[in-house]
Amino acid sequence: MSAGPAGTTVGVIGLGTMGRPIAHRLLDAAARVQVHSRHDTLRNEFESAGASWCGTPLEAASGAAVVLIVVATEPDLAGVLAGLGRWPASIGPRVVVCDLGTHSPPAVLEADAIVRAAGGIFLDTPISGGVEGALAGSLSLMAGGDVAALDRARPVLRTFASTIVHFGPVGSGQVAKACNQLLVGSTIEAVAEALTLARLSGLDVALVREALLGGYASSRVLEIHGRRMLDGAFGPGGARVDIHAKDARIVLDQAKRVGLALPGFEPVAAALETLIAEGDGGLDHSALITLLGRDEPV
Repeated sequence: MSAGPAGTTVGVIGLGTMGRPIAHRLLDAAARVQVHSRHDTLRNEFESAGASWCGTPLEAASGAAVVLIVVATEPDLAGVLAGLGRWPASIGPRVVVCDLGTHSPPAVLEADAIVRAAGGIFLDTPISGGVEGALAGSLSLMAGGDVAALDRARPVLRTFASTIVHFGPVGSGQVAKACNQLLVGSTIEAVAEALTLARLSGLDVALVREALLGGYASSRVLEIHGRRMLDGAFGPGGARVDIHAKDARIVLDQAKRVGLALPGFEPVAAALETLIAEGDGGLDHSALITLLGRDEPV
């Protein structure tokens, strides 16, 4: 594979919040992109951009050197792999299948077995950085699986991920992503609590955020999600509440496997579940602040 993805056939399965900008970046880099989505609403957009629209995941994978699966849930992943498990010879052996979603280590081990049985190579390659990172090509990618296969896929992955770190066998990338989601969720909650404390104490919250961004408390969460909290802009952006709650369950399950209590994160996971129970699962996870000091806006 060349230094870039130009001319490389890439299958992209899933054109949601992350898959859509990722597919566009590949098209901009002159890759030959075959896309599939359960919804036809994006068909004209991608065909106009030069992609081949495919009716099934199997069709999107046919002839591809690298297949990117960009779906949010484990049932979605299983549904994609159920079709790919019957690959015809036209797809070719040793295709590299990269799962960019956040799923449990046991789920990706099952996916690995399905892909290996079909003659391909599976990598768990969850990503972090949100829509902003996907648009800018600055996502962080946490990889588990065969190193040689990762190197083959790297020119494609570099199109949208500026940081690619290999952690070990299949499943290890998902453990690293669980650590990421633990830290992100905890930091969003900390920012929400700090800004609410400032407001209830009578301070100008925008000025507090500005000051904190200049010191040790500075973070991308404070910058991006703190801005959303100030603006009350809780439409889907970095990640939906229901998706982060799903990821939080993965964090807690993995901690249980290794015998670790997470006293700082468990209340955050519970707060995400509360938002879902109240019908706010579709909001951005910065909406955690809405559970604090509800009687007044930020």
